[in-house]
Amino acid sequence: MIITRKVLKLLNYRLKCNAGARLMNRRCLQSNSNNDVPSVEVSFSNGRKMTISSGKLARFANGTAVCQMGDTAVMVTAVAKAKPTPGQNFMPLVVDYRLKNAASGRIPMNFMRRELGPSEKEILSARLIDRSLRPLFAKDYRNETQLVCNMLAMDAVHSPDVLAINAASMALSLSDIPWNGPIGAVRVGLSDGEVLINPTRRELQSSQLDLVVSATKQNLVVMLEGKGNVVLMQDLLKAIKQGTREAQFIIHEIERLQKAYGRQKRDVDELPEPQAELVQAVKSMCEMRLREIFQDASHDKISRDTAVNEVRANVIDKVWSSYPDLDPAAIGEEFNNACREIFRELIFESNRRCDGRDYDSLRKINCQVDMYKPLHGSALFQRGQTQVFCTVSLDSPESAMKLDTLAALDSGGLKAKNFMLHYEFPPYATGEVGRIGPLGRRELGHGALAERSLLPTLPNDYPFTVRLTSEVLESNGSSSMASVCGGSLALMDAGVPITAPAAGVAIGLVTKYENNDTKHLQDYRILTDILGIEDYMGDMDMKVAGTRKGFTAIQADLKIPGIPLKVVMESLQKATDAKSKILDIMGETIREPRKYRKDCWPVSENLVVEPHQRSQLIGPSGLHMKRIYLETGTTLTPSDDSNFTVFAPSQAAMDEAKEMIEGYMHKERVPDLEFGGIYTATITELRDTGVMVILYPGMPPALLHNSQLDQRKIAHPSALGLEVGQEIQVKYFGRDPVSGFMRLSRKVLQGPAVGIARSLNKAASGETSS
Repeated sequence: MIITRKVLKLLNYRLKCNAGARLMNRRCLQSNSNNDVPSVEVSFSNGRKMTISSGKLARFANGTAVCQMGDTAVMVTAVAKAKPTPGQNFMPLVVDYRLKNAASGRIPMNFMRRELGPSEKEILSARLIDRSLRPLFAKDYRNETQLVCNMLAMDAVHSPDVLAINAASMALSLSDIPWNGPIGAVRVGLSDGEVLINPTRRELQSSQLDLVVSATKQNLVVMLEGKGNVVLMQDLLKAIKQGTREAQFIIHEIERLQKAYGRQKRDVDELPEPQAELVQAVKSMCEMRLREIFQDASHDKISRDTAVNEVRANVIDKVWSSYPDLDPAAIGEEFNNACREIFRELIFESNRRCDGRDYDSLRKINCQVDMYKPLHGSALFQRGQTQVFCTVSLDSPESAMKLDTLAALDSGGLKAKNFMLHYEFPPYATGEVGRIGPLGRRELGHGALAERSLLPTLPNDYPFTVRLTSEVLESNGSSSMASVCGGSLALMDAGVPITAPAAGVAIGLVTKYENNDTKHLQDYRILTDILGIEDYMGDMDMKVAGTRKGFTAIQADLKIPGIPLKVVMESLQKATDAKSKILDIMGETIREPRKYRKDCWPVSENLVVEPHQRSQLIGPSGLHMKRIYLETGTTLTPSDDSNFTVFAPSQAAMDEAKEMIEGYMHKERVPDLEFGGIYTATITELRDTGVMVILYPGMPPALLHNSQLDQRKIAHPSALGLEVGQEIQVKYFGRDPVSGFMRLSRKVLQGPAVGIARSLNKAASGETSS
């Protein structure tokens, strides 16, 4: 009994110590402003701070976190169903990201005055969060999971998308949802060779780089997404390394909060292990035939898929006849596993890929420009079995896409986009039947990546709005990077003065590792210019675009929980080498923007109109400008008080519009009036305020005010005996700078003679007749 009491006392003492330690840990983590809310403060190397808290809002969710930097705060909730959906063979993760006007003190300007469907920016941010989190979910996890990103407050300084990634990481870490996090995400900028961590929107406007780095423990990179203004490779590598190191601060603080407040993770409903006999039967029946198919370089996408599907159908039929109790879907799933394993093994064994290339070789590339004469610019880019048709349309600045308030705020104050790239992926591009309807998230993401890749090469002062369409006609891997190559060719064919041609390439990765430890890879192979099947069977899809000098865009998606920095650096080097080879091939077709004009190219000129002539050009209710547009397609846009931008769809239309403008302005042809000159004026009307006079035929009457009629003060012109048709002498003092009206005076001529009066009747009539 004595030993038992001692043991009980010892256990009781340890429990009290552990409880006290947990209490002290919680107090260290609690916010100074609210002791009931656990929170952590992340300090970055540049002194900026980020606060992540949980436990106060939306407590019915499995996990909730609020991330705040400056006055921008984002709440993310994580909710997962208790049981997986029967028959689900993928991880159903949904991320909803909405930019709310109320968070920035604004009202939506649509008809309903409320938030409607997700915008392009919201969809791209949701994809950014999804790609950062998805690789760290358990392989067998099939429960439907939803992350909702709610903007609580938003200032004009910090972007909320990176805060949403970190809040989602915190919410999943504290929840009972099985997730192998946490991760940390930072935005990295580059200014004058100096790396900026989580730069403000103003700093981003002058930054050469805008890169989001998501990383997990041990400096493993999970996701990369960025754009740059032709960033050198060494600067990009430095930014990725620095961003990965800074993300560790976030991970460390989330882990502290997770240890103190995290819920116990629920058990993953592991998929039933297939019978050993089934595994052996499937592999023995398909291995030799699949090896033969994957080593036959004569196969293309269609023939290879057809051959694999024939083997699949044959294996399922034979195995099912031997094991009638098994579900054919289970046999098909086991065949898929064997097919993936064999495909990956062959890459390591033979040092060759399924189409016969080595790891660094490119597919055959063909380029063609100036496809059809009516098009301002066009190009057909073919890389292997990926074919993209690109067209360029040039239009007036009025055709620029106007951004709403929140989109303009997120884009650094940009109110309109004068360069747009629209990506289309019809179902026939993969030989399938499908419905062509609203634009999907994939198309939006690919188009935005290609647009970011080409935007730095366009001039800032280009007078036209540029719309580049990229239609994928055939797809077998990396159609977005083919859009970059084809788009650059089409821009040069349209005569757009780009700074340098741009090209893009996709880099793949196949790895070997054990126990989910991707820090210490047993072996890996980096693949240049991957096929669709290599993307599907592989572990990474890194898309890199840029000019010969540097990078303009990068996007890296992983299927494994992170890769070491060494692999990232090697992949970027492979991409740089491949990019140079592609640019050499493109240069054989067109090397620089087209110099000579096409007949279909639009024309833009500047027209100077004096303020007093604007009404004559515009016409009553804009009648003249409308007539010019309807008859010639030419638009006149006022730039300021005396300048109009004239845009015509062709030179012939511009010439016709000029004739119409000259006709409208012909009545307003005036002789050059000398400032201080004395002229003979004819009275056309008597008014209470003065007399209306003309200096030459066809002139709009000008007012000669009572105060300028005589040195004496008069109330009405009739007091001086003036009549309609009477000629008087006036002195000209130019035009009013605001109204454009003539400034005339008769009073200043009532002293000694100062000059000889001039008559403009003959000169004006002679000029009018000419």
